[in-house]
Amino acid sequence: MGVIDLIQTRHAVRRNYPIIGRLRWAFEKIRPEIRQYLIEGDDDQTPFSRAQRSLVYARAKDEVSDRPFGTLSDVYKNGYEFISHSTKPKPLADPDSFRVPIGGSDARDPYMASIFNISAMSFGSLSANAIRALNEGAKLGDFAHDTGEGGISPYHRENGGDLIWEIGSGYFGCRTEKGRFDPVRFADNAADPQVKMIELKLSQGAKPGHGGILPGEKVSPEIAATRGIPVGVDCISPAEHSAFSTPLEMMHFLAQLRTLSKGKPVGFKLCVGHPWEFMGMVKAMRETGIFPDFIVVDGAEGGTGAAPVEFADNLGMPMRESLLFVHNTLVGAGVRDRIKIGAAGKIVSAFDIAAVLGLGADWTNAGRGFMFALGCIQSLSCHTNRCPVGVATQDPLRQRALVVPDKAERVRRFHRNTLRALAEMTAAAGLSHPSELGPHHLVRRVSLTEIRLFSQLHIFLEDGELLSGTHDRDFYSAAWKLARADRFELVA
Repeated sequence: MGVIDLIQTRHAVRRNYPIIGRLRWAFEKIRPEIRQYLIEGDDDQTPFSRAQRSLVYARAKDEVSDRPFGTLSDVYKNGYEFISHSTKPKPLADPDSFRVPIGGSDARDPYMASIFNISAMSFGSLSANAIRALNEGAKLGDFAHDTGEGGISPYHRENGGDLIWEIGSGYFGCRTEKGRFDPVRFADNAADPQVKMIELKLSQGAKPGHGGILPGEKVSPEIAATRGIPVGVDCISPAEHSAFSTPLEMMHFLAQLRTLSKGKPVGFKLCVGHPWEFMGMVKAMRETGIFPDFIVVDGAEGGTGAAPVEFADNLGMPMRESLLFVHNTLVGAGVRDRIKIGAAGKIVSAFDIAAVLGLGADWTNAGRGFMFALGCIQSLSCHTNRCPVGVATQDPLRQRALVVPDKAERVRRFHRNTLRALAEMTAAAGLSHPSELGPHHLVRRVSLTEIRLFSQLHIFLEDGELLSGTHDRDFYSAAWKLARADRFELVA
């Protein structure tokens, strides 16, 4: 080995330090594990802190998650957040009542959704056993499981849990041989009573504006059958949709999906990018009279999908800013009461849910939180097919470690115990239901000596404000003037 190291020409360290130089590779290989288990602080979010993961594990196992001896958080640190409590707390509400009706006047089959559901994660990204456990947990806990854009697999159907069918630009499960939208195949799948809502995906927080490719060697017969693609052929997910090219066309496509699904709630998901593009969609809603039943706001915090570093770190709007923008735009356009809003982005605790509800969301979705409930240890190897706990892999030996009945029960318990904690928080705040949470209940420290209510920190538009000719809101007014219902692009 020493001789080989001395004469090889690719690695300078090994030429100067034969054999010993190889230790550098070994240390680099185990660095993430050493950092996570021995060096990382309890509150270092990389991307989820040990404290966050421990909370999920405890609730998923029905263990006590109470903490003795006071908080470990620095309550005087800039950015610390909390909910103000009431001198007159309310009786504890039943978490089973924490539901929101989704489906407007155009939806003949509305859905009564939990305010906490499983976010979009596709079969292919997750293993068959992970999908089975998530869906069985959703069935046991009576909440929804988003399929992700990979389509409805046999493993989604085994246990009969409620599904939100996500349709991306690849139209998996409802595509022609050339990859375009197939209304006949869509209608067949949408008729399944297990499918409760249809979600059109415009972009996702992990890699907004970025398409994808699944190499042909990874397109197994199972994945091919689920997605409706040929076995062994490269599977392309385009960066944009082929079924529409303008906001007006998009609204008509949503109406088509609603008609083909026989009136099931139809909406769309996006990670907000150019503000005028979303505002153009809202103008198209008003112009056509076609309104989505819901909008899911996905934050740039990312998710289970692997992405180029620049996309993960420097593209897309964070969830809270996105949520506030979408909520304000709908309020300002006078249509907020017609559309429900879901929010997804690093939600694992009751406070996370409360914070986004206070900023305007009607319900929340979690992806990685439910992965922790399945036993994910944040090894950051989701894209390698070598997940050590069988969650994010297609390796049959590795996914064998994930025992479905046990993990499904953990999924159910995580959901139930998180909503119980939310019930306790809202009761302490003097509220009967989480839907009553507003920005005036949430507080953030902005300096060592000063705190502010969220209602003081953020701009909140008045109902119909953007429709008047006199509004002057800097960012909102400027973007609204740029928005066009007949095109996404800016006009010079």
